[in-house]
Amino acid sequence: MNRTFAVALSLAPLVLVAIAAAVLLTSVPSSPPTGPVVGAPTAPPASAASPVASSPDVLLPETRGTAIPTETPRVLAVSGLRVVVPRLGIDLPLEVGDTERDVPRPGFDGATPERMALVYPGSRNPGQGGNTYIYAHARAGMFLSLWSAKLGDAVLILRADGSVVLAYQIALIVPRVDPTDTSWLDAQGVERLTLQTSTGPRPGDPRFIVVAYPLAGPAEAPRLP
Repeated sequence: MNRTFAVALSLAPLVLVAIAAAVLLTSVPSSPPTGPVVGAPTAPPASAASPVASSPDVLLPETRGTAIPTETPRVLAVSGLRVVVPRLGIDLPLEVGDTERDVPRPGFDGATPERMALVYPGSRNPGQGGNTYIYAHARAGMFLSLWSAKLGDAVLILRADGSVVLAYQIALIVPRVDPTDTSWLDAQGVERLTLQTSTGPRPGDPRFIVVAYPLAGPAEAPRLP
């Protein structure tokens, strides 16, 4: 009995070290989300509308790709507007994306601008029905915090003076989207914002996407802090 007790005492430091290591590991910030689709939107997601044909040679924006959907770009009126997700600290000016610049291809690594969010050229204007597809780097101060999105988070489109133009609410979170699933770019269907960012640096890394649908009216637009 005494020998058993002595062995237990000799192992106690190792046990304490193991517990400390476990606590340390669980305190490390999480890597890109790997969970399933979250949310049950009242309207279909972008991929459930009239999907754009997927192809291994066509990737979502801000990725490595050799081709882009051939849909004729629409005239976008987003200059001077901002996309804001108050709870996540996202507040970026909106500009029209440039697929030749933003989508890397063989021999060109891409040059997506920083400190702004880009609207895919085939998108609808916010508030005009259909899908407004917005993408930005997964970097601090940009869309990195989108990984922490929750159902019900407000997404606002603001004017330069801070007044609310449109208010949306996140109803669908898809943390791992195949980069060849270009159906999310589809501009048709119900009014919605589709926000996309990266989950890693490699061309084949999944994309992180959230979809937000309009609130009932301007009166429901949340106040900024």
